[in-house]
Amino acid sequence: MTYQADEKGYYGEFGGAYIPEMLYPNVEELRQQYVQIMQEESFQKEFKQLLKDYVGRPTPLYFASRLSDKYNTKIYLKREDLCHTGAHKVNNTVGQILMAKRLGKNRVIAETGAGQHGVATATVCALMGIECIVYMGEIDIARQAPNVARMKLLGATVIPAKSGSRTLKDATNEAIRDWINNPINTHYIIGSVVGPHPYPDMVARFQSVISEEIKIQLLEKEGREAPDYVVACVGGGSNAAGIYYHYLDNPDVGIIAVEAAGKGVLSGESAATSALGKEGIIHGSKTLLMQTEDGQITEPYSISAGLDYPGIGPMHANLFRSGRAEFISVTDADAMKAGQELAKLEGIIPAIETSHALAIFEDRKFEKDDIVVLNLSGRGDKDLSTYIDYFNL
Repeated sequence: MTYQADEKGYYGEFGGAYIPEMLYPNVEELRQQYVQIMQEESFQKEFKQLLKDYVGRPTPLYFASRLSDKYNTKIYLKREDLCHTGAHKVNNTVGQILMAKRLGKNRVIAETGAGQHGVATATVCALMGIECIVYMGEIDIARQAPNVARMKLLGATVIPAKSGSRTLKDATNEAIRDWINNPINTHYIIGSVVGPHPYPDMVARFQSVISEEIKIQLLEKEGREAPDYVVACVGGGSNAAGIYYHYLDNPDVGIIAVEAAGKGVLSGESAATSALGKEGIIHGSKTLLMQTEDGQITEPYSISAGLDYPGIGPMHANLFRSGRAEFISVTDADAMKAGQELAKLEGIIPAIETSHALAIFEDRKFEKDDIVVLNLSGRGDKDLSTYIDYFNL
C-alpha cells in the first residue's frame, strides 16, 4: 500500500488530469519530462546548491521547550519560516524555475493567495532573469499588501482577479486562461499540490526536502529518524505534503492535517474541506471540494489568505478518505490565540496559516514522550496587519 501518486497521477481515487483540450500540450509536455529532468545529475546539483546557498537550507529543527512544557509532550518545529522569502514556498519555485529553463520557457505565470507563493515565484524569476506575471485575487491583494509590494519590487507584474470571490480560486482560473493563450513560451508555476497531474506529484517532490531533512535532524537529536506525529496546516497542502512525504508509507508515524474552520465548520463561513467537501473536479484534478447540491463551488472563508481554498490536494483527499491522516478543523479565534501564544512562549511570530496547526495542542492530547514535529511553514510578517486589527495592538 502506498500513499504516493501512481504513474497516472492518482492517489487512490483522487488526482488525474481533467483538462480542456487546449491545455493538453502544455500539461503533456511537462508530464512526459518532469521525472526524467528532476533525476538528472545536473538538475539535482543545481537544485541542491540553490537550496543551500540561496534559500538557506537546511532549515533548523527546533525543540520548542516552553511550548512542550505547557502541553506536556515533545514539540519540534521545522523552521520553514527561516527560508529566504519567509516560507516553504520557495523550495518549489526554485525547482520549477529550473524545470522551466530546461523546457525552454522564457515567461512564467503563477497564482497566489497569501502572496508567499507569488513572492517566491517573483524571487526566482528575478534570479533567473525570466518575465513573471502573478495573478492574485483583489481581496487578497488588499489583505496581503506587503507581499504585493515585494512582488512588484522584484519586477513581477501583479494582475488582480476581479471575478467570483476575488480570492485564490479566481486567481487560479485567470492563470489557467493565460496559460491556454500562451502555450509555447510560458511555464505555469503552481504553488501547491493541486492542479492536473503532474503538478501535485512534482510539487510534493520538490517540497519533500522538508521531511528528508527532518529524518537526518531527528536522528541527531533523538536517535531516530521518525517522529510519532507530523503536523501541518492544509489549504491546498504543499507544506503538508513536504513534511509528510518520507513518512507517508510508514504506519508508525501519525499524520495530522489541520484545516481552517473559519467561524465554525457549520457556520457557512469555513474552509474545512474534509468536513464539508464532496468529490468533484477543480483546476484539473479530482479531489474533495466544497460545493452546492448541484455542483457549484461554494466560497470558502478563513482569516488566513493561504487556507481559504475550496478544495484540498488529491494527496490529502486520499489521506482523509483512507483514514491514513487525522483531520482537525480549527477556527479563526483558536488559530489567532495559538499564534499569539507561540510569539509569547518561543519568540516566534508565525504566519496565520501555521497558527492553525499550532492550535491543535489545546484539545488534541499527546503522550509525554511523543515526538511531535510541526511544520512552521511561514513567518508572520505578512500577517502583522491582521494580528494588529485582531488583538487591537
